[in-house]
Amino acid sequence: MVSRSRKKRLDTRILEHELVPEHRILSLEEAAELLRTLSIKPNQLPRISINDPIVQLLGAKPGDIIEIKRRSPTAGESLYYRIVVVF
Repeated sequence: MVSRSRKKRLDTRILEHELVPEHRILSLEEAAELLRTLSIKPNQLPRISINDPIVQLLGAKPGDIIEIKRRSPTAGESLYYRIVVVF
């Protein structure tokens, strides 16, 4: 059995793994600006489950918008956005 503190350390290290892209919760102002810039409504964003391990580590709630920063040798850096939902 894994202790609670060890599990937290293991979970936190997931965010630091080289294959896991950077995730962050947008502030309300950033989310509003994103939706305005893209001329979309929140329900038009791709979804990410509240049960996703990264979403749980971030402490996101349904309706939060997550920014995912992916890096690749060919495309450089790309930003993706997902809205947190309950499936």
